[in-house]
Amino acid sequence: MSKNHVLKLALTLGLLGLVCMAIPQTVPSVSVQIGPQKGSGQVATTLQILALLTVLSLAPAILMLTTAFTRIVIIFSFLRSAMGTPSIPPNQVLIGLSLFLTFFVMKPTWDNVYKDAIQPLSENRPGFGMPQAIAAATGPVRDFMLKSTYESDLKLFLDLREQKVAKPQDVDIVTLIPAFMISELKTAFIIGFYIYIPFLIIDLIVASSLMSMGMMMMPPTVVSLPAKLLVFVLADGWATLIHAILQGYK
Repeated sequence: MSKNHVLKLALTLGLLGLVCMAIPQTVPSVSVQIGPQKGSGQVATTLQILALLTVLSLAPAILMLTTAFTRIVIIFSFLRSAMGTPSIPPNQVLIGLSLFLTFFVMKPTWDNVYKDAIQPLSENRPGFGMPQAIAAATGPVRDFMLKSTYESDLKLFLDLREQKVAKPQDVDIVTLIPAFMISELKTAFIIGFYIYIPFLIIDLIVASSLMSMGMMMMPPTVVSLPAKLLVFVLADGWATLIHAILQGYK
C-alpha cells in the first residue's frame, strides 16, 4: 500500500470520527510564522492535518460502529464454534481477515467521503470548512448504514427518541448508528444459525453411528471433527462464505 493510499485512508477515518461524534466543529487554523511569511500557510495546513490525525484514536470505534466489521467477525466466530475448533484459526487471523474484508466492503463509501469531503477541505476551497466537510462525509456513511438497517430497528430508536422523519435520509446519525448495529448483530446471528445446521447434522450422524456400533465410550468429536473439515474443504467453504458475506452488502 503506497503512502498516498495510507494518508488517504487516515484522513478518511479521521473525518469519519468527527462524523460519528455528530458535533459540527471547526479545526482552528493556527498560523505559526517560521522564517519567511510565504511558508506560514503550509505550517497551518500541516497543523490541521495533525489535528485530523488525532481523531484516529477513535478508529476502533469507527470500525465497529459504522462499518461491516462487526458482522464479519461475528460470522467467522460462529463458523469456528460450529466446526468445533475454538482456537483455530487464531483470533489474530480472523480479526486480520475481517479487517481487510471490511476495507474491501467500505472502499466505495470511503472513496466518496474522500472525494466529497476530504479533498475539498484539503484544497481549501472557498466556503468549504470543517462543518461543510462533516456534512458532506455524513451522506455516504448514512447511505451505507441505511442499506443494512432493518426498518423495525430504525423505527425502534426513532420511537424512543420521539422523532419523526419524512424520509430515511433525514435520520440523525446518532439514531442511525445503534439501529445499524442491532441490525448487523441480527443479520450475523441469522447467518450463524445457517452455518450451524450442516455441522449439527454431521454431529448427529456421527453420534448415531457410534451408538449403533456400540462405541459409546468414544467421544463423537474425534470422528465428527475430521468429517466437518473434509466437508468444509470439499465445499470450498471459505470462498463460499466470504462470497455470501460480500454479496450481502451489494
